[in-house]
Amino acid sequence: MTEQVETETAVRTDSINVSDAAAAKVKALLEQEGRDDLQLRIAVQPGGCSGLRYQLFFDERNLDGDVVTDFDGVAVVVDRMSVPYLNGAVIDFVDTIEKQGFTIDNPNATGSCACGDSFH
Repeated sequence: MTEQVETETAVRTDSINVSDAAAAKVKALLEQEGRDDLQLRIAVQPGGCSGLRYQLFFDERNLDGDVVTDFDGVAVVVDRMSVPYLNGAVIDFVDTIEKQGFTIDNPNATGSCACGDSFH
């Protein structure tokens, strides 16, 4: 019988969190781009059925007030207006037969739309 030990990573409530799987996927995507000057920017923008939606994209800019956090060599940037909406949120990457992509588990979201694309 093999004993499985579950490791639990502490979730920071004062910042954004990125899982090991998500950081590895971002690294792989950056390697495909062939650029080392890009960082993952996560922002909250008005829009969607519930009022707010997430944007994840590669960015080379650094804006005044940006909060930059390093996750295993991956720079993750959040603009100062999005920080309060994303504190404690966990970015993960799921790769299953049913679904593939980045997911965001956000304790600040009080509700979301049926499509899961936006929140409030």
